[in-house]
Amino acid sequence: MLRARYEEKHLRAWGRLSNIHTRLTTGDTVAPTPDKLRFIEDARDEVELLQEESMVCVSCPASLPQEAAGEGEAVGCLGRISYPIEAQFEKFLADRVQLALDTLDKEDQPRLLRLLVDAESPFDGEGTKELRRVTTTGGLRFFELRLPIHLTREAAHLSTDHIFDLIAGFRSEDATQTTYTREFPFGAAADYYDFLDFVLRNDLSASEITRLHARGKNYAQYLRLLAALERAEALNTRLLID
Repeated sequence: MLRARYEEKHLRAWGRLSNIHTRLTTGDTVAPTPDKLRFIEDARDEVELLQEESMVCVSCPASLPQEAAGEGEAVGCLGRISYPIEAQFEKFLADRVQLALDTLDKEDQPRLLRLLVDAESPFDGEGTKELRRVTTTGGLRFFELRLPIHLTREAAHLSTDHIFDLIAGFRSEDATQTTYTREFPFGAAADYYDFLDFVLRNDLSASEITRLHARGKNYAQYLRLLAALERAEALNTRLLID
């Protein structure tokens, strides 16, 4: 609905604005600096417009569950994975993939898991390996862990670099138009949903889920990605990501 009136880059800018504005106005525990006060004042009209326009998200079939939304996530079909990827979440991901390989018969494993362990898998871990080395000028890292976690037995040739390459999707061919560099094509949505559904939710107790939420933000953010894949499959469309 919003996309009928605004370009994708505009909606993404709104997503960043609302996240920053919410953190500055409700998340800071220290007195705001003059620069922060100026930002809040300058953004007031745009934030009011965003809040007014995003009311349509409530009834939009592409809108994601509000309980899984991030800070200030006003545009219902947007989400974000915050960096650095937490070490606890990376360990959880490695443990869950290893568990699936060790305990499930091959025919019961998600198809993407079989592709991941295949010797000819396109997910070679190189993209994540490069990101793991990066520290921005502002001191931001993409991963808390400087080295990946290595898997064992059938997956002895794999590490969490390969897993993160897998869940980064595929390069988008129309990034200049959409401003998104990667995507989950519609044809792959069901397989990605099955894989993430198993990793994030299968046979987890309520207490384990509560503990995962308490340890950091990444678990909830990837649950939102799972919900987005479900929406994309239902709406017969692809899912754009960075």
